[in-house]
Amino acid sequence: MKSTPAPRRRRLSRKPARRRKKPPQTPAEGEGDPEFIKRQDQKRSDLDDQLKEYITEWRKQRSKEEDELKKLKEKQAKRKVTRAEEEQKMAQRKKEEEERRVREAEEKKQREIEEKRMRLEEAEKKRQAMLQAMKDKDKKGPNFTIAKKDAGVLGLSSAAMERNKTKEQLEEEKKISLSFRIKPLAIEGFGEAKLREKAQELWELIVKLETEKYDLEERQKRQDYDLKELKERQKQQLRHKALKKGLDPEALTGKYPPKIQVASKYERRVDTRSYDDKKKLFEGGWDEISKDSSEKIWNEKKEQYTGRQKSKLPKWFGERPGKKAGEPETPEGEEDAKADEDIVEDDEEVEEEVVEEEDEEAEEDEEEEEEEEEEEEEEEEEEEEEEEEEEEEEE
Repeated sequence: MKSTPAPRRRRLSRKPARRRKKPPQTPAEGEGDPEFIKRQDQKRSDLDDQLKEYITEWRKQRSKEEDELKKLKEKQAKRKVTRAEEEQKMAQRKKEEEERRVREAEEKKQREIEEKRMRLEEAEKKRQAMLQAMKDKDKKGPNFTIAKKDAGVLGLSSAAMERNKTKEQLEEEKKISLSFRIKPLAIEGFGEAKLREKAQELWELIVKLETEKYDLEERQKRQDYDLKELKERQKQQLRHKALKKGLDPEALTGKYPPKIQVASKYERRVDTRSYDDKKKLFEGGWDEISKDSSEKIWNEKKEQYTGRQKSKLPKWFGERPGKKAGEPETPEGEEDAKADEDIVEDDEEVEEEVVEEEDEEAEEDEEEEEEEEEEEEEEEEEEEEEEEEEEEEEE
């Protein structure tokens, strides 16, 4: 395809523009009038006076604003100075308060350390006195004594407080106890003979401590064995006690007491009885209640039977059953009397049986009560013997 040539632009001729002639100015109307000139001058003078007044007023206002701004700046500078002084005083007060708090905490810590040191020293003295007394006593006796529990701070015993201590507290107590247990070696300026004497003394101290350690370990083993034996004896007693109560042998040896079934899971009505009443039922009260209810029912049935309406038998017109040949006829009324006698005899036999059963139950109850009393006496004797043994051990 052929390309079409671009259209050429027309060149504009730059000819100088012709200046238009201004029309001749005519003089303004009244320009040459003196009155008009005077009025114009008066207006200018009024405007000048008005401008001067505005300028003076503006300068006064400006000077007032500058004075107020200057006062405000001075006040701000004073406030900054006072605020800086107050902040400096506050920082100084805070610093003094912090130093006082740190000093009090340090003093409190030192007091606690000193109290712990004194307490541990007293404990060490008591321990040494006890060991010395044990050595002096040198006789066979119980390996342990049952001490009373002393409730410490917040109702906790000493063992519980010891368990609740942190590692830092235990380390600190260890350092304190070792500081007065391990005496510093003052061997400056010692000769060879004195050093030998000191080494011999330290060796004897080591032997003494090792023997004490061995004795304490053996004593601890014996105590562990005795505690195990006591626990086994306690378990045996609890097993016998559970068997006497008709429970499982291991019912009382656990951590918690045995559960008591106080209601049936199929029960639909709301049980308003108290826990003690239910417990009594399960401990044997139900037998008494069932006995009372059966006795009541028996009395009702007996009264109903004895108070029944006795109807006569119809007259027998044929031959009496069981009649032998040649026997006379039975008169009227004798058969009814015989029937009543038989009924009375049956009632008397039933009453005798009931009385015999009641006597047997009463005898069984008496025997059970005697056995329970004997068992209670045996338990009381065992408890008294154990108390005497504990008192002897404590002595």
